[in-house]
Order: sequence, then C-alpha cells, then structure tokens
Amino acid sequence: MLLAVMLTLMAGCGEGQSEALLGDYQQRLAETLGVEAPERASPVNIGAFPEQDERLFEIAETREGMLDIYALRECHIANLVAGRNNQLGKVAAPSQRWLYELELWRRLSGCWNGDVPDALSDDSRERLARLTAIKTEQLPRVSWNALFDSEEWVKSFSRASSPLSPEALGEVEERSAALRYLRKATLHQFDRDWKADSATLEGHLKTLQERPLSAELLRALLLAEQRLGEASILIEATLEQDDGASCRGAAEALADSPEASRLATWLDDLDRAARHWLGAIDALLAVHVAPPPAVADYRRRWLSLSDPEALLPTFTAARDHHAALRNRLARHCGSAPGT
Repeated sequence: MLLAVMLTLMAGCGEGQSEALLGDYQQRLAETLGVEAPERASPVNIGAFPEQDERLFEIAETREGMLDIYALRECHIANLVAGRNNQLGKVAAPSQRWLYELELWRRLSGCWNGDVPDALSDDSRERLARLTAIKTEQLPRVSWNALFDSEEWVKSFSRASSPLSPEALGEVEERSAALRYLRKATLHQFDRDWKADSATLEGHLKTLQERPLSAELLRALLLAEQRLGEASILIEATLEQDDGASCRGAAEALADSPEASRLATWLDDLDRAARHWLGAIDALLAVHVAPPPAVADYRRRWLSLSDPEALLPTFTAARDHHAALRNRLARHCGSAPGT
C-alpha cells in the first residue's frame, strides 16, 4: 500500500512542476494586464492505444511433421523448432518469439542458398523451398507483432501517466537509444551476417518499460497547448478592449519577468525533446510494414511530426500564436522598440 502511494505521488510530480511553470506565467500575465487569471481547464487525455486485435497482424501457423523436419536435419532447425514447441517456448515473450522466427528464417535461408538442397529428395527440397518462402514472407509482420505485442511498447503509451517533468526532459535523448536499436534490428532482419543479441534487445525493452515516456511527452504537449491557449485568450481580450494607454509597458514587463523566462526555456526544451523522441518513433515505424488501420490512425493523430491536426504541430501552432500575440501586445501597449 505504501509503495502504491509513493508511486502515485511520483507520477504527479511531473504534472505539478509543469503545471506550476505554466500557472506562474499565467498569473504574472494576468497581473501585468490587470485582469483576473484564467480559469484552468483540465487538458484532455491522450488517445487510447489500439487494442491488441487492432494493432497486430494475423499470421498463419506453419505445421510440419517431425519426420519431415528431421529430413531437413542438415539445416539444423530440429532443435530450434522443438524449443519453440515446448512449454517454455509457447509462453515466451513477444521479443523472444521474434528472435526464434529470425533465427529460423536465417537457418532456412542459409540452408536453401547453400549446398544442402542438392542432396535432398524432391519432396524435402520442395519443403525447404516452401518453408523458406513462407518465413521470408512472414518475417516483416512477425517483427511488427513482436514490437506491438510487447508489454514494454504498449505501456510506453499508457494513458495512466502524467506530463513529463521539466528535469526529466534530459532523459529523452539517452533513452531514445532503445528506439534506434529496435530500428536497427528491423533493418537488419534479412541480413544473415547481423546477429541479434537477446540481452541487448531485452535491455532496450527494459528502458522503454521503466517509464511511459511516449505518453508523458504527449501529455506535456497537451498541457502546454491548453495553458498557452488560455493565456492567449487574456491577451486577445486586452487587445480588443484596451486603448493601449492603460497597459503601457505591460509587454516589456512581462518579457523581463522570471516566469516568462522559465517558461520559454521549458517550452524550448519540451519542443526539442518531443521532436527528438517522436522523430525516433517515426524512423522506427518507417522501416516496418504498413501498419494496420487503427495504428495508422493513432500515429497520424498523436505521433506525426507534420500532420496539422497531430499533437506536436498543434502545440507548435499554439506556441507561435501566443508569441505573435505577445508581439501585438508590445505594439499595442506602446512598448515595442521605436514607439
């Protein structure tokens, strides 16, 4: 029970620190303009990650008799297949199932492209050709399922998360090594000379499991977009109602405030971290097969770097709009250079 309470408190730290930066800025803006601070609405949550049956490909099971597999003994796949079919193999994690399929394809492919087929019977040679073709066709979808069926990947997008705290933004670049490795593994899956290392793979997946970084970044962007929009409404109201005399010097005072300076630094860091992380996700997904429709929709709405309705572009638009209003405020209130 104590652990659960501690985890809950830790989860709220990011939201509290980010909220404080934005709230302090809104309060200073309101005081500078001589108006009431805006009522803060709760940002919407990020979208739910697609359900398992929506995000995975259906892959037909390949069945062969053990005597037929034994006939291909020079391909050294019998022990591999037996290990996959035993009790431990049947409950293996998605990442381990991918490693099995990867090794099976490499042995079949290497066998088919070597001298072994010449020594096989017609039936065994046809079976080897068929199995190699099946596993070659399936492997890209197997690697997709290994990623999108993994607990580590799914939990990275957990809605039960808080906005990433300001001090944790520095972790993004280091943790993105996990995404780069997963991309490298996908790119090299048809390279028989490249060896996938189980310990390295599991280590990178553990990095993803340690915190729902994707979700935390997305929620930080949502929070920033919401609060910047509320602050922009204050400036828009002043521009509409004030003749400029009573707010003289307001924009200059706001620009010089520590609250504005801290917020600007955080927004720069958040923008840089989000572009780095989402860019790494985009690069990873780009080397996979075309996704199922539900994943394509989620990717476009929440992860896209360029779709105007995606989260990062709408955050950028809200930030740019607020900056433009600040410049208008400076001119309107007579504190722009040259006025």
